[in-house]
Amino acid sequence: MNQYENGRNSGTGRSRARSTSYSGSGRSTSAGRQTRTAAGSGKGSASSSRSTSTRSTAGRGSSGSSVRRTSGNSRSASSRSGYYYNEARPSSSGRHGGRRGGPDFGKLAIGGVILILAIFCVTFLIKKAAGSGKADTEQETEITVPETELEKEVTVDGINITGMSRDEAKAAILKDFPWGMKVTWQDQSYDVNDLMAEKVDSLLQEIYTGEPKESYTLDTAGLEDAAAKEAETVAGLWNKKAKNGSISEYDASSDKFLFKGAENGLAVDQEKLKTDIIAALSRKDFTATIAATVNEVEPEFSEAAAREKYKTIGTFTTNTTSNQKRNTNVKLAAKAINGIVLQPGEEFSFNNRVGERTEAKGYQAAAAYNNGEVVQEIGGGVCQVSSTMYNAVVKAGLKTTMRRSHTFEPSYVTPGTDATVSWGGPDYKFVNNSSAAIGIRASYYNQTCTVSIYGIPVLEDGVTHSLKSTKLSETDPPAPTYEEDPTLAPGAEKVKSNGSKGSKWETRLIVAKNGEVVSQDVDHNVTYKGHTPVILRNSTGTTAAGTTMEGDSSAASSAELTGETTVAENHKTSESATTAASHGAAADKTTAADKITAAETTAAAATTAASQQPGSHPTAAGSGNSSGNAPTAADSGNAPTIAPNPGA
Repeated sequence: MNQYENGRNSGTGRSRARSTSYSGSGRSTSAGRQTRTAAGSGKGSASSSRSTSTRSTAGRGSSGSSVRRTSGNSRSASSRSGYYYNEARPSSSGRHGGRRGGPDFGKLAIGGVILILAIFCVTFLIKKAAGSGKADTEQETEITVPETELEKEVTVDGINITGMSRDEAKAAILKDFPWGMKVTWQDQSYDVNDLMAEKVDSLLQEIYTGEPKESYTLDTAGLEDAAAKEAETVAGLWNKKAKNGSISEYDASSDKFLFKGAENGLAVDQEKLKTDIIAALSRKDFTATIAATVNEVEPEFSEAAAREKYKTIGTFTTNTTSNQKRNTNVKLAAKAINGIVLQPGEEFSFNNRVGERTEAKGYQAAAAYNNGEVVQEIGGGVCQVSSTMYNAVVKAGLKTTMRRSHTFEPSYVTPGTDATVSWGGPDYKFVNNSSAAIGIRASYYNQTCTVSIYGIPVLEDGVTHSLKSTKLSETDPPAPTYEEDPTLAPGAEKVKSNGSKGSKWETRLIVAKNGEVVSQDVDHNVTYKGHTPVILRNSTGTTAAGTTMEGDSSAASSAELTGETTVAENHKTSESATTAASHGAAADKTTAADKITAAETTAAAATTAASQQPGSHPTAAGSGNSSGNAPTAADSGNAPTIAPNPGA
């Protein structure tokens, strides 16, 4: 058989051998052994397979057919027996057989790519999930001080902290440099705040978060401001203000203010204390005890000098009405504030000092305004005392801290210079901004109210303060109200009250020196309401017999209100007037005259005459005052002499 034919048969043998190898039939295997025996081959399975195949396919005859049939039978037997081989036996594969039974590299390559992609995706998802916490971790890393022990040898002012954690290093430093600095004076002591705490923390931060150096030292520079603050704190605890000779109290029996001797003060030398603290820090003596230097401070003037300096620095007087009940209230309020001593920086409150106006205290019902209405109120008229005080305070150069104007124009002071008060409502307050105590003198005498401030001058020599109010505009009176009067003829009307216009005022603080105006700045503006006109009428169609208008009881209220308000039609005032004399009585007396009794008309006429004469005093009849209400004139200079009308 030629070589070409042998090659073909050999190839056929390989194909059929591969077929039979999957059969798993014992019979086929036996045939194979017989074939190998016949060939006489003693070599490996590969040679045996080749020999068997060659011999079986030497001619395309029955032998080949027999082999195919055998293979077919083998497959059939294999199916029946249930045996199945996944791979050819390793022992039957040679060099060529390995190529035939080896892995499929194409599939392996695809599987490898898929595996790589899967690993990549898993890795990406893990990184993404950890990414949200990465920033927080980094931030925590920035603010968290590592607590690892130092491997490098490091010393701080000779203290070896090698191998220590941060907390251990801090404890070691504070052991050698503890804080316990104190400031003492006599039997008093002050513990200075730890000024090195931040310095130590800053140093450890540098050591444990960076590349540490071999040697460090505690830095005590830049603590000047902290030392100054400590010195200021000590001064606030131990300083004592010197007291000038001044009035201390009021003696009612002698009607005099009593003087008290001057007292030295104390002052800590803050600059020296600051220097001493910095020096102790520089030498790292953090437990130093520093003795403070405290000096005595003499007062500005002694008791003897105070007696020479004290005088009346502000006074003001207003005229009251002839209404006895109202004057009683004015007198009681004046008495309540008379003799008060106000220390430097202390605030005066009219309501707190006078207290609630009650019948138990002697206050009586008098006409007053409540929410814009005329009412009979216990203590009506006390606003005249607070308004008089306001003007005296301004003249003294003291500082008003609370003031409110009336709802309607007052008559006893120029509109804009009033100060209304009411228990549980508006209050008048001022503060003693002078360097010494001040005394308040207040009195009612012969239908006049006077308030004076007794103290050491606040204003420079020749300088005066006063208020000037100017009317800027007027508003029409409100619409009239009507009251039924059956004594009038049916359909007739009669004016009971003319009412008044509203007004707007501008008040300026006039500062003058030696009689020449230096400044006149606007202090405040105020708007007053107008009074509502009241008209009587008879709309019943019948006339009642009996009473006449002359007996109308409303006239009493009208007369009492003359100290609280003024009818605009008859109110004539000078824009430059600053004293109460130009506004001493209401100008609507002419209207009230046709409604009051003859006696009341006489009193009203007397009050009107007084309002036209600044500096004069109303008739004393009906005032209800007694001698002894006025201050004693001779007081040896200890208390101011209050003339009946020093403000005129």
